[in-house]
Amino acid sequence: MHAHQATPSRPALSADAESVGAEGLLPRLALTPGEPAGIGMELVAKLAASDFAADLIVIADPGALDAAARAAGIGLRIASYDPSETITARARGSVRVIAMSLRAPAVPGTLDPRNAPYVLATLARAADGAASGEFDAIVTAPVHKGVINDAGIPFTGHTEFFAQRAGRDVVMMLTAPGGGRAASGGALRVALATTHLPLSAVPAAITRAGLVRTLRILCDDLIAHFRIAAPRVAVLGLNPHAGEGGHLGREEIDEIAPAIKQLRAAGFDVQGPIPADTAFVPAQLERYDAVLAMYHDQGLPVLKHAGFGHAVNVTLGLPYVRTSVDHGTALDLAGGNRADPGSLLAAARLARDLAKR
Repeated sequence: MHAHQATPSRPALSADAESVGAEGLLPRLALTPGEPAGIGMELVAKLAASDFAADLIVIADPGALDAAARAAGIGLRIASYDPSETITARARGSVRVIAMSLRAPAVPGTLDPRNAPYVLATLARAADGAASGEFDAIVTAPVHKGVINDAGIPFTGHTEFFAQRAGRDVVMMLTAPGGGRAASGGALRVALATTHLPLSAVPAAITRAGLVRTLRILCDDLIAHFRIAAPRVAVLGLNPHAGEGGHLGREEIDEIAPAIKQLRAAGFDVQGPIPADTAFVPAQLERYDAVLAMYHDQGLPVLKHAGFGHAVNVTLGLPYVRTSVDHGTALDLAGGNRADPGSLLAAARLARDLAKR
């Protein structure tokens, strides 16, 4: 999703007055700023400049973080991270940093493959810390998949990286305000059966077994983390008109419908296959807590139209909480103090809330 642009900056983040943890300690969030030539450092600095109630642990090059903050008119107070130190309050503009050095100087808007190993090292440190319980959650700013692959490192995205490192089957889900069942907060939630694949590879990736795994993870996490006691899930068809009874494709008959039948037999409220062109009609969405789309650009354009800049990407199925922004590196905005931190704030809030649960 790194090709999308972030919207121009807004004047300030809204106040944050939510409570700390049960023992009075702030939840500890690991922040990875992502591609150093993009807007990630600026977004992290703007989050730190707010009164967001969390212990923010930034895994990054401290010099690059400070430079991005200064370019945005923010004077950060950067302290070295000591894992034995816990805090009950965080002053505006203060962060703790796990220092990792860039391989080459970061130039706003200019990608450099030499920094690809640095980006992946920050993700690995966050994943290992979250898996051990050192961090309560991970919040990621956007990476640039292309430049990582240009460095000769196979990489398809954050979601796949964390899944492989944890050895878990995972599901990508984006959530945005408005559009879903009022009974579950009215949020629009769109999960994906496949993620970062060429469109030509999608049909072969739609299998009954894969859909059953995905739907189980989706339903289980909606229950466990989102506190939806009996989630209702709409499953989209792959083909136009959900295959038109087999006349426009057989994936619905051979793979999707049998998976739905299996989940329903196990007691889950899963409906479909539903034609994708009508599933997002407001009257339809009001019936469901989440929608499972068959591929990336089947479901996410609708969600981003509804809530771009305030939507959050959540990785379901991990042994820890991980959230991310809904936009890309926005190289054209980098270094200009024009990036809107709204999605990062939303991602941090959701990570904090899910971690508390």
